[in-house]
Amino acid sequence: MVSLGLRNSQETWSLADNSRVFLEALKLFFEKREKEIGSLIFDKDDQLAVEFVTAAANIRASSFGIPLHSLFEAKGVAGNIVHAVATTNAIIAGLIVIEAIKVLKGDHQDYRMTYCLEHPSRKMLLMPVEPFEPSKSCYVCSETPLVLEVNTKTTKLREVIEKVIKSKLGMNLPLIMVGATLVFEDGEDLEEDEIANYALNLEKVLAELPAPVLNGTTLTVEDFHQELKCSINIKHRDEFDEEKEPDGMVLAGWSGPVDKQITSNGENRSVPSSSNTEDVDGTAEDISVKPGMKRKLNEILEAKENLDALENPSDVDSSGTQVVEDDDNDDLVMFDEDPRQDKKMRLQ
Repeated sequence: MVSLGLRNSQETWSLADNSRVFLEALKLFFEKREKEIGSLIFDKDDQLAVEFVTAAANIRASSFGIPLHSLFEAKGVAGNIVHAVATTNAIIAGLIVIEAIKVLKGDHQDYRMTYCLEHPSRKMLLMPVEPFEPSKSCYVCSETPLVLEVNTKTTKLREVIEKVIKSKLGMNLPLIMVGATLVFEDGEDLEEDEIANYALNLEKVLAELPAPVLNGTTLTVEDFHQELKCSINIKHRDEFDEEKEPDGMVLAGWSGPVDKQITSNGENRSVPSSSNTEDVDGTAEDISVKPGMKRKLNEILEAKENLDALENPSDVDSSGTQVVEDDDNDDLVMFDEDPRQDKKMRLQ
């Protein structure tokens, strides 16, 4: 099979060499293997194809400051690529380009956020939805700064973590810094001395931490597992109303979960951000989402189904019972009486 016949496969080519190999390989494809163009499938044993791919990959890598690879290294990498992953990446890359074109053209009304589904739903592999407005209950989306009113002389760091950072902000493994000083970190990779040191800090009041937290101090809080980060401005306050402010601290710039707004036929509708469903035995299932977490696809699909139920009363029979066929085709979901109620029964 025709190829450039490069001898030293261990050599890493320069950018100029890669450019020459790219052009020469392309020339050979058109001159010697023109009939294969359009139907050629990559094979790591096809030397010309490997030379072409190596040169193309190195040219692209050099644009981003990524180290270049030799022909031998590139052949090993290309032979281990999982095509399903590459295909999914190509789909998403194409969707990104489509949205980028809309940005350049100024088509703000046509922006779409698209989910690529692993299993088709309603015969759709791609699920486009209109972009959401920033959630008022999400400190990541909101531009409002967080302000924590707290008594820095009596409140312990443990209380701030449990009542605010974990409970309200939804962080699981927080890292807390005061300026350049790390005062607390949670995780599995900590040394024993670090764990002991942070445990001591938990029982200290804010004003007595290694880096004192006083009025005007800014806390930087991160959760690397969820890729969340925010800043909390501290405002000292001596007294709190035990009935209205039982936590002994008040977080401003944050609010609890609110109803989602979805658009259908040009009309905005409110859909509850979470709902409680009851099985036949009456056990309630909590499907609420912690604040600060990203919206999941199942939430969007659930919201669409709820809206469809409200917009299509014809699906309700004369007895007031609505029957909806499940996507899995293995059971039926029956809504008792009013379809707007949250109760449902599953028939296996």
